Amino acid sequence: MYSVTHRQLFFQHVAQTSDFPLALEIDRAEGVYIYSTADSDGTSTPYMDLISGIGVSNVGHRHPRVLEAIQHQLDKYLHLMVYGEYVQTPQTQLAQALASTLPPGLDTVYFTNSGTEAVEGAMKLAKRYTGRTEVISCVNAYHGATQGALSLSGDENFKRNYRPLLPDVRHIRYSNWDDIDQIGPRTAAVVMEVVGAEAGVRVPDAGYLQAVRQRCTDVGALLIFDEIQTGFGRTGTFWAFEGAGPAGAVVPDIVLCAKGMGGGMPIGAFISSAQIMHVFRNNPVLGHITTFGGHPVSCAASLATLQVIRDEKLYEQAEAKGQLFRQLLKHPAIRDIRGKGLLLAVEFDSFDVLKPIIDRAIAGGASDAGPGVITDWFLFCNNSMRIAPPLIITDEQIREACAIILKAIG
Repeated sequence: MYSVTHRQLFFQHVAQTSDFPLALEIDRAEGVYIYSTADSDGTSTPYMDLISGIGVSNVGHRHPRVLEAIQHQLDKYLHLMVYGEYVQTPQTQLAQALASTLPPGLDTVYFTNSGTEAVEGAMKLAKRYTGRTEVISCVNAYHGATQGALSLSGDENFKRNYRPLLPDVRHIRYSNWDDIDQIGPRTAAVVMEVVGAEAGVRVPDAGYLQAVRQRCTDVGALLIFDEIQTGFGRTGTFWAFEGAGPAGAVVPDIVLCAKGMGGGMPIGAFISSAQIMHVFRNNPVLGHITTFGGHPVSCAASLATLQVIRDEKLYEQAEAKGQLFRQLLKHPAIRDIRGKGLLLAVEFDSFDVLKPIIDRAIAGGASDAGPGVITDWFLFCNNSMRIAPPLIITDEQIREACAIILKAIG
């Protein structure tokens, strides 16, 4: 009898977003590794996940404390009611814990299902609070794929076939001091990554973010920091903006988070002051609505993730581990390594050079030389290799991964 494989079902019934998906068949995951479905010989190939599912698995795959929190909540309740109506312990505990990581004033949390939804909510909040319409973001920035968030994205290639998008969106050059003056009295908000991730991990000049903060204050615009990829310990501090200057020098009006926030579960949030968030209560009432935002299981997983990162001080290890990658990845084909903490971009001459290296590193797991190593490139910088492993990666695992990458280059 003919049997349809999961691979066939994947290509027949799961919507595809490219002509070349990785199409690895995954059976399980643990720590920094994911494992393929066993072949006919019963062999399962290990892969070292150096991209954390694109910035998600900061505490590794299936961290025991995250699993325990999920199971504990499963035994109590799942979805009960649309967001904001019932007092649910997982939401209240997580909101309090998030506020404890942030400066005073960033103490009111609106939970969403994803980073894109956090962006959308923050845009609405800024327009409603300021009464203005202009939103400014950066060239080569990525903030999501829904139509509002896509309007902020700074690459026309991703937008041209979906126009018209939101009006009154302006783009400035990231870390360009001259463009700061474009933030003006019509600006509702500036939405900015603390480190430009999809542009190829661009760290701003010293003092740049302070200057943007001051300009926003001067003209009455809100400053929104997108910490969806950089938050939860990835860059060496719990929030990347903590490392943008002296303590307290750069504090946004709204913080966006998701990805590494959930320990593998879907969740996001935008966080602001009670004064700003208050505008969602009237004119109109229910000014922002979500059904599944703040799902209790996701909130429980997120709280455990936050506690692991803080208890084990994983963010304090990120910079040294990132430096180890830099020390080991030495090769004439590597043109540059940029980054902060465990968010790195390894630059090559072109995508045509990089793509076979990525493929060979993944395929390395099929040999006796060690596991496959999963890396990637960036949406707006396709000649640079993305390295952003779980924060729990050990020095020994870094050395093994780098050896495999260097072999793939050679």
